[in-house]
Amino acid sequence: RVVSMLFSPQPMFRGSTVSDSVRSSSLLCFTFTVTDDVKSLKAVVSRDISKIRNIGIMAHIDAGKTTTTERMLYYSGYTRALGDVDDGDTVTDFMAQERERGITIQSAAVTFDWKTHRINLIDTPGHVDFTLEVERALRVLDGAVAVFDASAGVEAQTLTVWRQAEKHHVPCVCFLNKMDKPAANLSFSIESIKHKLKANPVLLQVPVGSGRNFSGVVDLLTNQKLTWKQTSTRDDGQVFESKPLDRSDDPELLHEVNEARTALIEQVADLDDEFADLLLTDFSDNFDAVSSSKLQEAVRRVTLARKGVPVLCGSSLRNKGVQPLLDAITAYLPAPDERHHDLVRWYKDDLCALAFKVLHDKQRGPLVFLRIYSGTLKPQSAVHNINRNSTERMSRLLVPFADQHVEIPSLTAGNIALTVGLKQTVTGDTIVASKASAAAAARRAHNAGGAGKRPGEHASVVLSGVEVPDPVFFCTIEPPTMAKQADLENALGCLQREDPSLKVRVDPDSGQTILCGMGELHIEIVHDRIRREYGIETQLGPLQVAYRESVLHGASAADTLDRTVGERRHVVSVELAVAPRDLAAPGGSCEVAFTEELGGQLSTEIKAAVENGVNGAYLQGPLLGYPLQGVATLIQRVTMEPGTSPAMVSACVSRCMLKALRLAGGRVLEPVMSLEVTVGEERLGTVLGDLAQRRGTVRDIQSRHDDKVLLATVPLAEMMGYSTILRTITSGNAAFSLELDTYEAMNQQDQSNLLKRVAGLL
Repeated sequence: RVVSMLFSPQPMFRGSTVSDSVRSSSLLCFTFTVTDDVKSLKAVVSRDISKIRNIGIMAHIDAGKTTTTERMLYYSGYTRALGDVDDGDTVTDFMAQERERGITIQSAAVTFDWKTHRINLIDTPGHVDFTLEVERALRVLDGAVAVFDASAGVEAQTLTVWRQAEKHHVPCVCFLNKMDKPAANLSFSIESIKHKLKANPVLLQVPVGSGRNFSGVVDLLTNQKLTWKQTSTRDDGQVFESKPLDRSDDPELLHEVNEARTALIEQVADLDDEFADLLLTDFSDNFDAVSSSKLQEAVRRVTLARKGVPVLCGSSLRNKGVQPLLDAITAYLPAPDERHHDLVRWYKDDLCALAFKVLHDKQRGPLVFLRIYSGTLKPQSAVHNINRNSTERMSRLLVPFADQHVEIPSLTAGNIALTVGLKQTVTGDTIVASKASAAAAARRAHNAGGAGKRPGEHASVVLSGVEVPDPVFFCTIEPPTMAKQADLENALGCLQREDPSLKVRVDPDSGQTILCGMGELHIEIVHDRIRREYGIETQLGPLQVAYRESVLHGASAADTLDRTVGERRHVVSVELAVAPRDLAAPGGSCEVAFTEELGGQLSTEIKAAVENGVNGAYLQGPLLGYPLQGVATLIQRVTMEPGTSPAMVSACVSRCMLKALRLAGGRVLEPVMSLEVTVGEERLGTVLGDLAQRRGTVRDIQSRHDDKVLLATVPLAEMMGYSTILRTITSGNAAFSLELDTYEAMNQQDQSNLLKRVAGLL
């Protein structure tokens, strides 16, 4: 097995090769070469679950996620050279588009060892167009590192990824990166975390020096001063000095550290009752005498309970502060067995895993990423997909190392695996050992009075999948010739399976293929991938905004369907009412309900048929055919002759819905974006004037050092090509970020203009 790994077509680790001299050596030499090869084999051995950390790196664009990841890999011994985003040679940004643009587009998983722990790390994108990558990573991770630009604090996309982490109850550690920047400000960053994220920042380090003079940190738990003394620009930061603070150090630094440590002890005591009791009983005379180990245990409890977030400092690009961050990951973030997943307990020691990502490899076919929650995964074994109700054979099992992978014989609970051979599995599917094990888990849940209510119903033991956002842009896509149409459909099918936020449909009137995505950049990247990876030179139509529709007022309708198919007569009558619903209401944009009396009379099958009919009508509004949002439907009456099929019930409900929606009147909803622009004060007036022409509404103007931060809401339709316009009017001295805020009703004039424009196109 060792020899086969060495002679695999791709090297096991970036930078490792097998020389000709080794190829001609004896087996003894093979063994010597492998054991000398840093941590290669050690990294793929299944560890004790308490020593595993599944974490993600999340942040706003350009906060330094990928650079931080690169340093972690280097200091752990996984890589032999420091990669750089600007040079396009980082481990996790391996796509051609990522290296050309210097941004992360898709999440990448790497596995490495740090001291006695194994870390499965996923580097995620910071751009709003690829927010699904963050969503599905956080769905399967146990902890996260939020990276901040210390000169900017909390930024627009930071809020988005933080909300995603909170939704999945993921404990976090904060890393204030770029402390070497002249504008870096510790107190400003801490305040922005406190007020914008509504979190409790627990400061564990104080920086030594500021701006270009930033040289290290002081650990407030141990009072150790960690200093990186760079002797040259090539210094990799591997070696740093650690010594206790003493009186010879800077008096201002000593005073700052004493105050910060006292504040830390008081803050942790407020957040953790056990630590507070310890202080009052054993250290009432001198709180500062509490041991660093007791303080660390308390900080860990606070972090796992999500009552506070540890905050550390550093500069990844300057190779400072990353090793303490790795220590904090293993010390404060949870092991897989410390996270409670209710459904997993019903499987006991049987396999239960969630598919959270799919990649396509030209040689090996679809590669499926699995998070294993219980049991053991082995290659050449059959597994059951509950969502697809299908059994597939997994041919190979790999540990992910970005774009290079290592084959292993088995993997246990708590790990992230890469599988070959699962051709039907998609993102969000639950994978178990067999159909029988799923049934056994459902019985246990049912017997315990849990989620499973009916024997044999497996829905109760299906892990919750990944929430996919709705697309906001669409355009037509055409192959160069009709002979390439089948190839294009295959390429789009593969890309859709990889990226569920990419939607493809065919226009029923024109027959054109419509590409729907999360933004201009998203669609641009998809277009480029089709050209590079599948060799098809496609043509894109103009980008259009994905509007929604709603109703103006309530309306009722009734309908009867009487149809004979063969010798069987189907008769059904339906009465229902539709009404506008609050667009910001929780639980989805549209809903369907039954009157209390009717709900008790209808069978489950007929209820499902009615809901299918309503949901089908929601897909196409009466004005322009956009999907409906903010509509509530109440089913008041359903009567049918014996023998009427559920399909006929759905058809009658859909027809009745169409009547009610026409009577209720229509209105167009447009996506409105949250815009954040950072610009110098001298250019602020120009940016404000441009926003006024784009129907923008200014919410706030804040100061950030010498710049102004403009917060506004702007309709997405007005933001086409905004990056180019902003660069022109500010001479390149501005930055902006966008994220979807909500859908709002257009005013009468704008709606009338849109209807005329669409009518002209038709």
